[in-house]
Amino acid sequence: MSGTSSPEAVKKLLENMQGDLRGLSLECRKKFPPVKEAAESGIIKVKTIAARNTDILAALKENSSEVVQPFLMGCGTKEPKITQLCLAAIQRLMSHEVVSEAAAGNIINMLWQLMENSLEELKLLQTVLVLLTTNTVVHDEALSKAIVLCFRLHFTKDNITNNTAAATVRQVVTVVFERVVAEDERYKDTVDQPVAVQGNSNRRSVSTLKPCAKDAYMLFQDLCQLVNADAPYWLVGMTEMTRTFGLELLESVLNDFPQVFLQHQEFSFLLKERVCPLVIKLFSPNIKFRQGSSTSSSPAPVEKPYFPICMRLLRVVSVLIKQFYSLLVTECEIFLSLLVKFLDADKPQWLRAVAVESIHRLCVQPQLLRSFCQSYDMKQHSTKVFRDIVNALGSFIQSLFLVPSTGNTSVMPNQTGGNASGNTGSAQTNPGVLGMGGGATVLPAFEYRGTWIPILNVTVQGSAKATYGTIACLSCFHFFSLEMLDKVEPPTIPEGYAMSVAFHCLLDLVRGITTMIEGELGEAETVSQSTTETTSLPAQSSEQQDLQSVSDQTEKELVSRAVWEEMVNACWCGLLAALSLLLDASTDEAATENILKAELTMAALCGRLGLVTSRDAFITAICKGSLPPHYALTVLNNTTAALSSKSYSIQGQNVQMISPSSESHQQVVAVGQPLALQPQGTVMLTSKNIQCMRTLLNLAHCHGAVLGTSWQLVLATLQHLVWILGLKPGVGGALKPGRAVEGPSTVLTTAVMTDLPVISNILSRLFESSQYLDDVSLHHLINALCSLSLEAMDMAYGNNKEPSLFAVAKLLETGLVNMHRIEILWRPLTGHLLEVCQHPNSRMREWGAEALTSLIKAGLTFSHDPPLSQNQRLQLLLLNPLKELSNISHPDIRIKQLECVLQILQSQGDSLGPGWPLVLGVMGAIRSDQGESLIRTAFQCLQLVVTDFLPTMPCTCLQIVVEVAGSFGLHNQELNISLTSIGLLWNISDYFFQRGEIIEKELNKEEAVLQKQAEEKGVMLNRPFHPAPPFDCLWLCLYAKLGELCVDPRPAVRKSAGQTLFSTIGAHGTLLQHSTWHTVIWKVLFHLLDRVRESSTTADKEKIESGGGNILIHHSRDTAEKQWAETWVLTLAGVARIFNTRRYLLQPLGDFSQAWDVLLDHIQSAALSKNNEVSLAALKSFQEILQIVSPVRDSEKPDTPPAINVSVPVVVGTTTATSLGRSFMRTDSIGERIGRYNGSEPPVITDEIEDLNLWWAAWNSWYRIGSESTRPPITCDKLTFIPSQPFLTALIQIFPALYQHIKTGFSMDDLQKLGVILHGAVSVPISSDASPFILPSYTEAVLTSLQEAVLTALDVLQKAICVGSESMQIMYPAIFDQLLAFVEFSCKPPQYGQLETKHIANAKYNQIQLFAPAEWVALNYVPFAERSLEVVVDLYQKTACHKAVVTEKVLQNIIKTLRIPLSLKYSCPSESTWKLAVSSLLKVLSIGLPVARQHASSGKFDSMWPELANTFEDFLFTKSTPPDNLSIQEFQKNESIDVEVVQLISTEILPYANFIPKEFVGQIMTMLNKGSIHSQSSSFTEAEIDIRMREEFSKVCFETLLQFSFSNKVTTPQEGYISRMALSVLLKRSQDVLHRYIEDERLSGKCPLPRQQVTEIIFVLKAVSTLIDSLKKTQPENVDANTWAQVIALYPTLVECITCSSSEVCSALKEALVPFKDFMHPPASKNICLRLGMSLHDQ
Repeated sequence: MSGTSSPEAVKKLLENMQGDLRGLSLECRKKFPPVKEAAESGIIKVKTIAARNTDILAALKENSSEVVQPFLMGCGTKEPKITQLCLAAIQRLMSHEVVSEAAAGNIINMLWQLMENSLEELKLLQTVLVLLTTNTVVHDEALSKAIVLCFRLHFTKDNITNNTAAATVRQVVTVVFERVVAEDERYKDTVDQPVAVQGNSNRRSVSTLKPCAKDAYMLFQDLCQLVNADAPYWLVGMTEMTRTFGLELLESVLNDFPQVFLQHQEFSFLLKERVCPLVIKLFSPNIKFRQGSSTSSSPAPVEKPYFPICMRLLRVVSVLIKQFYSLLVTECEIFLSLLVKFLDADKPQWLRAVAVESIHRLCVQPQLLRSFCQSYDMKQHSTKVFRDIVNALGSFIQSLFLVPSTGNTSVMPNQTGGNASGNTGSAQTNPGVLGMGGGATVLPAFEYRGTWIPILNVTVQGSAKATYGTIACLSCFHFFSLEMLDKVEPPTIPEGYAMSVAFHCLLDLVRGITTMIEGELGEAETVSQSTTETTSLPAQSSEQQDLQSVSDQTEKELVSRAVWEEMVNACWCGLLAALSLLLDASTDEAATENILKAELTMAALCGRLGLVTSRDAFITAICKGSLPPHYALTVLNNTTAALSSKSYSIQGQNVQMISPSSESHQQVVAVGQPLALQPQGTVMLTSKNIQCMRTLLNLAHCHGAVLGTSWQLVLATLQHLVWILGLKPGVGGALKPGRAVEGPSTVLTTAVMTDLPVISNILSRLFESSQYLDDVSLHHLINALCSLSLEAMDMAYGNNKEPSLFAVAKLLETGLVNMHRIEILWRPLTGHLLEVCQHPNSRMREWGAEALTSLIKAGLTFSHDPPLSQNQRLQLLLLNPLKELSNISHPDIRIKQLECVLQILQSQGDSLGPGWPLVLGVMGAIRSDQGESLIRTAFQCLQLVVTDFLPTMPCTCLQIVVEVAGSFGLHNQELNISLTSIGLLWNISDYFFQRGEIIEKELNKEEAVLQKQAEEKGVMLNRPFHPAPPFDCLWLCLYAKLGELCVDPRPAVRKSAGQTLFSTIGAHGTLLQHSTWHTVIWKVLFHLLDRVRESSTTADKEKIESGGGNILIHHSRDTAEKQWAETWVLTLAGVARIFNTRRYLLQPLGDFSQAWDVLLDHIQSAALSKNNEVSLAALKSFQEILQIVSPVRDSEKPDTPPAINVSVPVVVGTTTATSLGRSFMRTDSIGERIGRYNGSEPPVITDEIEDLNLWWAAWNSWYRIGSESTRPPITCDKLTFIPSQPFLTALIQIFPALYQHIKTGFSMDDLQKLGVILHGAVSVPISSDASPFILPSYTEAVLTSLQEAVLTALDVLQKAICVGSESMQIMYPAIFDQLLAFVEFSCKPPQYGQLETKHIANAKYNQIQLFAPAEWVALNYVPFAERSLEVVVDLYQKTACHKAVVTEKVLQNIIKTLRIPLSLKYSCPSESTWKLAVSSLLKVLSIGLPVARQHASSGKFDSMWPELANTFEDFLFTKSTPPDNLSIQEFQKNESIDVEVVQLISTEILPYANFIPKEFVGQIMTMLNKGSIHSQSSSFTEAEIDIRMREEFSKVCFETLLQFSFSNKVTTPQEGYISRMALSVLLKRSQDVLHRYIEDERLSGKCPLPRQQVTEIIFVLKAVSTLIDSLKKTQPENVDANTWAQVIALYPTLVECITCSSSEVCSALKEALVPFKDFMHPPASKNICLRLGMSLHDQ
């Protein structure tokens, strides 16, 4: 303004104005006088204004209507010259801003007329432009008229005018909007309340707008109307309009003045309601269009062809999206979807090209893309616009390769007339090879399956730098489509143009997204780092570290992260598909580099965001590019399969991941073998492969921190490349070029040869740089190497080919460079190497062991901070894998391990400290099956440790030394080593003994520390044998180890270990604290007994032929069972000895009684074992612990009792030993303790009740052993076990001594139990082969030692009862029962179950068969039974009157038992038996009968009398016949015994008839009667008859009968009854014999009767005569009439006998008849006759 308002300028203006007016006046002087006048008056007016006003310009403006009037009139003349002059003058006024609003209106009206007359069109346009640009006075209708004027000039016939008008319209439109901007600027400080724009607002809603804004609004609204072919509201007078021009104007406004639309709601409303629907409407023919259809017609009046509108629409859309995206979210979604559709293959090529360019405009604006993602992709139920764009690009690129492009008019000529696919070596002549100055330059191009597409050099609008540094300018890119505003027809698209743009779209998209996200990520990380002061390197944050804890993150950060992730997730599939295809098709190194760079940056970004799938997919693509085509690599193929299984549907098409084509036209730089199980031929690497490999290395090097699990893909690929290139590991794991071991050698070109050291170097650097990775990333790297190694291991299985050692070498390399933080990777690293060490392939194994031992040695020598001596945990961690190697069985590995141990011992032996357990563990881990040499080597190490290192190692390790030494004892390879190791254990025990105090102090100190730690953690201290003090625990471990060796399979080891164990406990046991003995008993000794018992019972019974070599085995040890029996015997004896000798220590322990029970249980098991040696030894041990056999010998007794001041309370009842035990807690030194126990045996501190309990426990065990061992077996076969006689004897011999302790409580039940055992023991037969040694010769009746013992036991019992209390004496009957059972054995030897025994017959018959065919021989029980009988008689004599004996019917039982041998008589096995039985009966009855009479009234003996009668009957009239060889003298002796019995009846029974039941007396009488008349067997010879007739016996019987028949002194009715009965029996007997004789005599005729019958009749006749004589002598009153009647009745019978033929009978008959003369009396009175008749009738 200052330029036009300065005084000079004003002065010049005034002059010019006056000059113009004068000029006008002159021109119009002739033709137009009114104009001339007006001009002249104008001059005057100007001068007046100048003279009167100081502010001349303002005054001029005020009067401008008048000032301008002359010029307007001049224009009205329509004269060109005048018009030009006037217009120039008006322009000058305008430029000085001295035109008022009214004047301006007039000017415009005048210009309109000129326009309608088509005058000075260019000048008009110029004037309008000046009018509108210099000031803002033109508004409303004036303004609209001016604009219409310009529009109308645009549609003249003149091209220049048209173009100028078009330019003017553009400028005017711009001016209108610039005014709005200026207006807003002026009013920006005054805040208006915006009025809400109603959704249905029409054009009149502009009342809220300020003037300029209102004009702009009206203008823009009418532009939309016009483009839509509707009538304008404001631009009245428009006659014509093109859609293309309208679209251009809309685009420029939208592009240049976005803020107007964004700040004013009215304008925003226009955008939404007018522009967008319009665009969508205009697009519709393009959407429907398909390739080949004609251009659709449009309803607009002047419809231009299709291409210009479409192209302009796309430009408008680009602006709308770019500038107003935030306002038009929904509409943009539609526009973007349309853009994507235009890329379809069935759209025309030019449309696709234009669409690609439009998309490119979006791709260079990452922030915009981010908005798309937020608004669409991240919303539910919304189109995934961003994803679709990327996928459409991918699909587009793919379609260019697959579909020949129809728009290509210029296909480049193929110089050679076709694609030469000659040898790989020959130069390939492609369509892209151009001849230039004689040399061939290959054009950059893509080639895929025969389709060749050149890459054009383009520079990208909006991108910061050119993709390539070639000479390319901006126009180069936009020359083609979007900038072709003048083209009506679609242009020809150069070949490769669309591909190049799409390619750049992808690259710019990747660059934009990654730069934006990484920038924001960086900021976020910086913020989080400044708050958390993280020390990790910024560029190396891993997946996990990225995910900061949510509590620290702001909402914004979380939102941002969600957007970043969505963006990547949306685009990666499409990007990857396109880039992979391009990578495969690229023939240009620079293009390849760009593609790889894009893939690399995407992979890195995905990694940083923790998007594993996408990251892996990009890395897989690079990896695939590195390897030859179709290379079989499982990791990659799996990943690809996973990707291609989700084929990405884009626009209804399936876009598959296209696998690389094998027709790559690349230079081959290397040929090598594939790394496969069965390599088939060779593979070739091209320069592109090497380029990819470098990218891969670059990725791993720079972005290792975000690779995570993808390390596996990267490393797997590198491994295969390294293999193909023939790189082999060297020292420290670095790879060096080497030759393949087998197969065709690798062929390398010189190009790659120079690269190899570089690649090798980069590889090493890659792993060296692992020291800068954070911990998590390092773990991913290690894990990947491990899984890679696992694959290599799988491949190397089952063959000995050269394996791939890449992974193992790199693990070593990584471990060595990360030694400063070795702790975090040590476990996975060594864990895997340990697996490698187990591999069957020796080369692989060797490298695994090499790597592992190298790492261990390096770790131990590395100067850690803090040093290892202060960081014991680390030292143990480092040594641990060495121990783990022990689990591997391969000898070569174990040799390496032992070598390593040796080196460590040599270099670090003195400083091993806490590492000792591991080192010892390695020695101890050698197993029996690992070969003698390995065992020998390890054992030498152990011997070295025991001899040299025991004093230097921590005392806590001594226990491990014991364990290891013990483990060598258990090795079965070399007996000498086992025995030597037992020796070592003895030496170690000596070491403990000598340095006891030092060891104890150190262990106690250590214990205190551990105890404190355990309390802090609130847990129990956990170590073996815990409550015992630590030094005692050491001893216990030693004992436990020896205990294990005591159950070794080899007898020699068992024996040696057993002796050592019991010797050690004997020699050093006194060092133990008193309470520890508890553990020794329970955990060591009893545990050992349990195991020995178990092994013995399950041992094999198979015979062992020889003990190896030429050693012969004694028959008593020729089965495993027998060898174990020896061990059992030794062990049991050892334990029993300790119980015996250390009882003074053990008894005060609280649970001595339980221990006693367990020991008894073991003795019981052993005693009941089916092995005679063990069972007998068990009883010896039983005797020892009962101190029956060998009490503590004097030499073993200590001299003085220890100073244990314990007051022994006398407590009746149960007492616990805990109170006693407490004062045993020791605080004194070992020396003192040893001194103490050297004294004499201390008093046993125990109370009687406990002692009694122990004895009762012993009794129960004894009972169980007895009952089990003597119980007969259920089934019998050859294998039935029967206890031996020495065993049974020893068992029974224990009882008397045991009984002394328990007699006070010995009850009836116990007696019965004892009886069962005694009975069972004597019933046991003996084996036939042992019988000659045990049985006496059968001629002498001697008892076996077992039988002696049984009787002794009963004797002890009987004596104890005798002096015992009344309550004990009730046991007498039971003892009688037991003895009587034994007595029965004389006739019925006991049966032992179902066992068949060979009975050895009565000695008298001498039927002895030694080694009888039967397996078992029953003993001769006669002597035993007879001795028992003697004992019975003896005992009865002492106890007959005892109440219990009377009550329990002992006498009856004795009689009943004796009845058996008495009734058998001659059938008894031994003659002595019945004779002894008779004499015993007589003795017993002599004592018992008076007692029975005494108790007659009580009825206690009622049942005895019948038994006695039967016994007499069975004996006197036995059914057994005397043996044929019985001599007469013997017979007479036997008869005299019968007589003794009858005499007993007559003296002891019949005289006391009144105390005896009548029935009994009757039986006796009958018996005497039977005895008095003999009927004998017919077997006697005539000569013997007199003797055999037992006449003496008959006589005595008869006499006894007679004696009692005529007892003169009848004192009681009972006696008279006996006499009457005796007579009656006698007479009846005589009558019967006579009758029978008469009958026989009659029948026999002339034959004489048998001798014995004749004898019998003679005897009866004599008896009758004797009887009558006796009756005569008797007092008459003593004989009743009945008797006389019976006597007289005999007479007729006697008379009948007279006819007999025998002279002897006749003489006897004579004697019998003679006495009857005294009965011959004359008949007396009637009464007497009657009486006699009646009595006869009764008879």
